Formats: sequence, C-alpha cells, structure tokens
Amino acid sequence: MERVNIAFLGFGTVGTGAYKIICNNGDTILNSDGIRLNVVKVLVGNIHKKRSICLPEGVLTDRFEDIIEDDSIRIVAEFIGGEYPAKNYIEQCLRKGKTVVTANKEVIAKHGLYLTKLAKEHGCGLLFEASSVGAVPVIRIIRESLQANKISKIMGIINGTTNYILTKMAEEDLSFETALQQAQDLGYAEPDPTADVEGYDALYKLSILSSLAFQTQVRVEDIYREGITKISKEDIQYAKELGYAVKLAAIAKKTEDGIEARVHPTFIPEKHPLASVRDSFNAVFINGDAIGEMMFYGQGAGDMPTGSAIVSDILHACQNPCGGNFLDVVKSNSIRVTDNWKTAFFIRMTVMDKPAVLHAISGCFARHNVSLWTVVQKGSGDGHSKKTVPLIFITHEAEEREMRAALEDIANVKEVTEINCCIRVEK
Repeated sequence: MERVNIAFLGFGTVGTGAYKIICNNGDTILNSDGIRLNVVKVLVGNIHKKRSICLPEGVLTDRFEDIIEDDSIRIVAEFIGGEYPAKNYIEQCLRKGKTVVTANKEVIAKHGLYLTKLAKEHGCGLLFEASSVGAVPVIRIIRESLQANKISKIMGIINGTTNYILTKMAEEDLSFETALQQAQDLGYAEPDPTADVEGYDALYKLSILSSLAFQTQVRVEDIYREGITKISKEDIQYAKELGYAVKLAAIAKKTEDGIEARVHPTFIPEKHPLASVRDSFNAVFINGDAIGEMMFYGQGAGDMPTGSAIVSDILHACQNPCGGNFLDVVKSNSIRVTDNWKTAFFIRMTVMDKPAVLHAISGCFARHNVSLWTVVQKGSGDGHSKKTVPLIFITHEAEEREMRAALEDIANVKEVTEINCCIRVEK
C-alpha cells in the first residue's frame, strides 16, 4: 500500500465533494489502485468557520506556508477559483515540484501554457480534467483516446447553469429572471451569476478544449462571447414552433481560414443530440476524420461530479507524477483565429404594419448578400394603422460581418421600431 499526502487549497463546494469521495471511497481506491489518499492540510480563510464536514485536528490552516514548506505533500488540489490568488499559489506549488490538480478553468485558459511549461521544468504535473465538463472526462478523451484523429469541430453545452435556465424557460414558460432565481435557490447559480449567464465560464472552457483539440493556442480574447440575458420567452417559443431548441453553445471549428471559436445562444435543430440535453447536464459533440461524430454527456457541475474528476486526476498523478501536462502539445498562436464565420441567423424585429416594409427590409438583406430562408409575420393589422407586428426571419448561411452590416441598415428603416434579437442557427 502506498500512502500519498495531499493538500487542498480551499474547501468550498467542490473541495468538500472531493473530500467526501476520498473518505467514502477510500477502501475502493485502495483495492483498485493500492493507494491510500491522505488529506493532511486544507487551506481556508477562516479556520474557525462552522463547516458541514468536521476535519481532523490540525488539518485546517490559514497559512499557505504550511503547505508549500511541507515536503511530505506530493499533490496539491486547488479549489479557490478565480484568477488570483489561485494562479500564484499554483505557480509556487509547481516551483516546489508539487503536482497540482485543479478545476480552475480561468487560470488554465489564461495561463495554462506557462504553467505546463513550469511543471515540466520542475518535474511535476498539472492536471485539470475537472476544469471543463465536470464528471465527463473529455480532456483525457481528446488527448489520449482521439489523438489519432484530426478534429475539425467541437460543439458543446458546457455550462450547466445556463442550460438549466433555458430548459426551464422552454418547458415551464418561465421568464429569464424567474428561471435564474430558481437556479440560484437550488445552488446552480452564484449570487452574482455574471460568469455563467454572460458566457465567461463557457468561454474559458472552450479555450481549453479547442486548444487541446486543434493543438494550437486559442486565446480567451480571440473567442466571441455572448450570454443569454437577452433571451426572452418569445424567442424560446418561436424556436419551438420552428423546430429548434435554444442553447448556450460553445463552438470551435478548424477551417481553411483558421480557427473560429464562439460562445453564444444558438438555435439547434430538435433532431440534433445536443437539443435534448436538459437541466444542468453538459454534453460535448466532436467531429473527427476517423471517428466521424461522437457525443459525450454527463453531469457538468456540482460537488460530487466535479469532485469525482478531481479525485481521478489525483489518482493519475499518484501513478504518473509528471503526467497530465496535456497542454505541452499546444503551439502558441500558430493558426489565425478568425472573427468572420458563416452561419444562419434567426432575427426577430418589431415593425409598423405598413405596405412595403418587408420589401425595404429584404432589400437591406440583399445588399449585404444575406439570403432569406424563412419569413414569418406574427399577427396582422389593416396595413394603414400605427399597429406594430413581430416579423421573423431565418436566413441561409451568411458571413457574420455582412449580417451585422445588414442589421445596421435595417435599424435605419423608419418602419422598424426595434430589432429584438439576432440568434445564430446551427444546422
């Protein structure tokens, strides 16, 4: 039997989940791997705070030095979250030759290449399976199971909070605000939900996954991001009527022009496997030249699912202390990241019910090479009143820049009172 001493940085939801798994499944781990995991230090801000789990005396500490200066600690699991001070703590641990396991997607997305190089220089590892899709081991799948493939596309639902909100809006006809409050009451969303609902969480995850899949750095600042705060019940209902589900999709494609990477609300056809991913579940859809299409599905967040990924990485680190440096294959900015992709669009606008308004709008689209696939007018007037009606368009594929230019022109059509939304469509 091998005893491995571990330290935790932070003891919030995920840290507590990982600790429960180590305690509850310790004998199972021992029987299968011959390893006894021993959590000897847990760094917290307040050692006197009441906690749901009672730790052995002497384990809690508010001094990082108690961990960094203890040579018996081989592996450090970071649960602090956010960029700082987590990045500084991880860096110091690696410089001491301690392997680090983390679920911190922001640190890995922004500093992963540097930290991986640092780990290699000091003969230790940096593992981050839990940083992307919780319990779904998609990082290890990309790097170890699909390494013989040329991956051309990743599309995923990789934020459980927004997927829960959009599910409730679709199935229970809730407003965004009501669904968000419900998610907060259940603990899916933080008191400040910005990272989730504005797409930052999915942005960091997509940066990691696409960098690994394409073996080139896809920087956070090169990824287009748009959250779900402007999605209305009306948009959800129109999507259902037209045969789509609305999801916050993370999409990365390798094209002749480079790499396109984007996070935004998306109309996904109801027949697509991702359309059926409900509540807080996550899924990643991968296209490779050898495998064709594959989808990986599971719990994407929460104490136990993410804790499971953390403990799995800890066990990998026990068996291969220098392993897990998956970002070592990633080249720095070797391929251009494009910001002018082609996709179809759903546009909803409010217009005066007057003759020739559709002709004027169609002309704006035509001038910018945007071809219309479907046009729907909801409601009707007498054609001469001041009544407004919703007008809905779904386009064929068009360039992003052309669509933006067309919408600028349409906004200047006097009969158009509001462009309510523009949502991209994946077919």
